[in-house]
Amino acid sequence: MRKEKLKGPAGKQPDGSAKTRSAYLGCVFTQHKTDETGHPVRDYESTTYVSTLGPVEDFGPLLRQEAIRRGLGRAQKTVLLIDGANGLENLGHLNFKDAIQIVDFWHGTDHAGAVVEAVLGSKEHPEYKARRSRWVRRLLRNGVKNLIAETRQECAGQPQAEAVEKTLGYFVHNVQRMQYRTFRQQGLFIGSGVIEAGCKSVIGARCKQSGMFWGRPGVENILALRCIHASRRRDQFWKERLNAQAAENDCLTLRT
Repeated sequence: MRKEKLKGPAGKQPDGSAKTRSAYLGCVFTQHKTDETGHPVRDYESTTYVSTLGPVEDFGPLLRQEAIRRGLGRAQKTVLLIDGANGLENLGHLNFKDAIQIVDFWHGTDHAGAVVEAVLGSKEHPEYKARRSRWVRRLLRNGVKNLIAETRQECAGQPQAEAVEKTLGYFVHNVQRMQYRTFRQQGLFIGSGVIEAGCKSVIGARCKQSGMFWGRPGVENILALRCIHASRRRDQFWKERLNAQAAENDCLTLRT
């Protein structure tokens, strides 16, 4: 973003300033089948995108509106696949009340690494990789509750206990949303790879090139166009826009 557009919000620079702004990206897709191994398969060309630089309070209704357009009211089952952030959880409760919420498995593995690092004191510890792999395997088997209990017991009374408990908070809060074996048995997605890819292809490939500095109106318009393009809605968009423009220009009463 241009410097004058970054005044106000706190950032991650040493002086507390920001260099960038975060954009929310969401997608809606349908799924009706699994493959021969039981893994879910997205319906062909069913994925559509929405994005905004606005706050999560604005993003939730935007995503819901797209889901309704795509047939939310007719869906037999709705799944909201997100990371473990509180803001996104609340988004789900407000906008997708009856949806099954699932915390993205890969975000869970990242946090598993943070727990193991807190327990061992360093990522360079010789047991780090093996113990992190063990966490990941057990998460896939609905083992999150036992992992929490065992980790607390191991660190009870130890100097690192407070740091470990802090990293465990992510799992304590998300136990019900991290029952990955159950979700897999139901044929549901547990990873948000489609969004991670979208962050690169829909947003990054157009808005994060070398030398680019954006103002808010420009980037909001580009994000909208990128989502329209990625959603295969260009023809519909231009048709509606041309019809609206024509209607504005055809406002005089014809006289005979």
